Amino acid sequence: MNIGLILSGGIGTRLGLLKPKQYIDVEGKPVIAYTIAVFEHHPEIDRIQIVADISWHDTIMPWTEEKFFGFSKPGDNRQISILNGLRDILEYASDNDHVIIHDAVRPFVQEQTITECLKELEQHEGVLPALPMKDTVYEGADGRIVSLLNRNRIVAGQAPEGFVIGKYYEANMALLPDKILEINGSSEPAILAGMDMVYIPGDEGNFKITTRADMEKFEQMVKGGNIS
Repeated sequence: MNIGLILSGGIGTRLGLLKPKQYIDVEGKPVIAYTIAVFEHHPEIDRIQIVADISWHDTIMPWTEEKFFGFSKPGDNRQISILNGLRDILEYASDNDHVIIHDAVRPFVQEQTITECLKELEQHEGVLPALPMKDTVYEGADGRIVSLLNRNRIVAGQAPEGFVIGKYYEANMALLPDKILEINGSSEPAILAGMDMVYIPGDEGNFKITTRADMEKFEQMVKGGNIS
């Protein structure tokens, strides 16, 4: 079984708006609706679990279809939200099933990216899309350049990130109660646990809506018919 875990627990304060950015209406639909649609229509995704505060459930429900299985409670940070989602998923999935974790505010994820993640999970314990570094990369400390890094060996991770559920759940549980609060990326627990992680080519178009400029770009692309 392949389960999509969509994270929608953030409050989106960087846009300076009255509601989280994933619930902002764009051409008659909240941003999260565009993200849900990609997972609903993907032929290899069997179930969808969504992390969202109860106050937004009524906003989300009209945009779900038959694959939606339930809501999970947001945590104190992103990784605890993921752990809450994993606990709920394991109520109906097995340790050997796969979870694809994605942000509600990355509505441009392509079906092919999800497909490639699932393909890698047939042989590996974890996978993420990644982009090569285009600029020269340095290590800095206290305002000084310490060393030059080899950009050919450095990649920038994206979402979605996929994992074998049982192994990934154990990796997260091992970080409780405090270390998990320091985690910034979904793949960090897997890497710390020594899971077999690989990466696939990322997609420049799969950007995360973080700033007002990002939202304006998204709105223009929707109006231009680049997403529906």
